[in-house]
Amino acid sequence: MTGLVLLGILPWVGLGVLMAFGIREPRPLPPAAEWTGEGLEVSIIVPARNERENIARLLHSLVEIRGVGAEVIVVDDRSTDGTGEIARAIAERGGAVPIRVLDGEPLPEGWFGKPWACRQGAAVAAGRLLLFTDADTVHHPDLLLRCLAAMEEDGAQLLSLLGKQEMGTVGERLVQPQIFTLIGLRYRGLDRPVEVDRWTDAIANGQFILVHREAYEAIGGHEVVRGEVVEDLRLAQELVRAGHRMVMRQGEDVFRTRMYQSLGELVNGWTKNVAVGTRQAAPRWGGWAVGGIALFLGVAWLLPAVGVLVGGARVGLGMATLGDPLLSWGAITWTFGLFIWSGAYHRFGVPAAYALLYPAGAAIALFIVVRSGWRGTARIEWKGRRYDEGRAREAG
Repeated sequence: MTGLVLLGILPWVGLGVLMAFGIREPRPLPPAAEWTGEGLEVSIIVPARNERENIARLLHSLVEIRGVGAEVIVVDDRSTDGTGEIARAIAERGGAVPIRVLDGEPLPEGWFGKPWACRQGAAVAAGRLLLFTDADTVHHPDLLLRCLAAMEEDGAQLLSLLGKQEMGTVGERLVQPQIFTLIGLRYRGLDRPVEVDRWTDAIANGQFILVHREAYEAIGGHEVVRGEVVEDLRLAQELVRAGHRMVMRQGEDVFRTRMYQSLGELVNGWTKNVAVGTRQAAPRWGGWAVGGIALFLGVAWLLPAVGVLVGGARVGLGMATLGDPLLSWGAITWTFGLFIWSGAYHRFGVPAAYALLYPAGAAIALFIVVRSGWRGTARIEWKGRRYDEGRAREAG
């Protein structure tokens, strides 16, 4: 039976090797260098709906940008919490980087909120490049300089960025690395630019998308993703499919964000994105891909814990001895998973001790995937709006 137990752990050994050596992360941004461009280079567009807790921190970081001609356009997407008033107060103080605040227009039929806000900002932007960034981000003064250097280095028309993910609660620290690891397992070659022949491998982080205006306008801008829940991924795919080169870079030292403020917000946010994003990431598999992820989570990270529990119960009830194959397999495999997740949690800045609870994180991730797959796009709630079969209305 020992041979069978050892054979049974081989898939987890292979998974550990894949996670450790098979995921090629984006290259870091190059150092900042003097920019030789003239005039307004970058228009920074911030779609903001009910971002009272975040908008000031973001704008205070953006007005410190140096070395590149830039403007900031905040699109107040009909916020109900005073987001627009806070942004206007900061804009009125003036600064090296001018800030404009637009009152968002009512949401048209067939549009989701964020693409509509981005479109409005792009329509009045004057920059040669457009940067779409979220209200919950913080930018280092040299960030744009380094991103422009990276685009020149790679000959890219589109750049997206991975930054430092801030996680303030136990739930965030437990679950966020699980979700990020799933994404990493799908997109394992982010260390090189994405060309048209790999357009289905294009992915963008909606927190930071820097694109040449000509490329953006050539595909129709956010019009082409107006009804998309995961508009950032689809926008990247459409740009690359149209022949525009894309690159993903690592910028943890100059860019950071906190996506969610609580476990409940995290569950709702990923529920909105996971199923649709999975189908876009694996178009050949369609809805089967969501089921595949659920199966993977259940088998890879929960089954060993079940083996330990069931095997331990059998021993406790006198039905088996401590040498029970199920208990032995579960204990060895769970321990191997513990080592895997110690490294993964550490990679995302989470104490390695959280790995002791990795089955709990996987269980929550599994719940998110199943819930997202069940809901699909038929019923989505986010930022005070509800989308029923693609029709938007104010929630509540």
